[in-house]
Amino acid sequence: MKDYHKALKIIPKALGISPNTFSNYRNIRISEDKDIPHQKAILLEKIFGLNPGELLNAEIHYKPISQLIKEYYE
Repeated sequence: MKDYHKALKIIPKALGISPNTFSNYRNIRISEDKDIPHQKAILLEKIFGLNPGELLNAEIHYKPISQLIKEYYE
């Protein structure tokens, strides 16, 4: 908590974005369609020492390519 204000200045610079954009990222609600760009999410995971995908806030389910191809030809 003591480094919170420093982090609010340092993180946007490290991401190459404005403080306002970083604030917008922080205020995205799970129910919104907005999203942090993939490259920036990867950088945030690295900054915070997280494993790849740990910033995901929703499970993404989709069919594998083999099933999509099969359905295409049906």
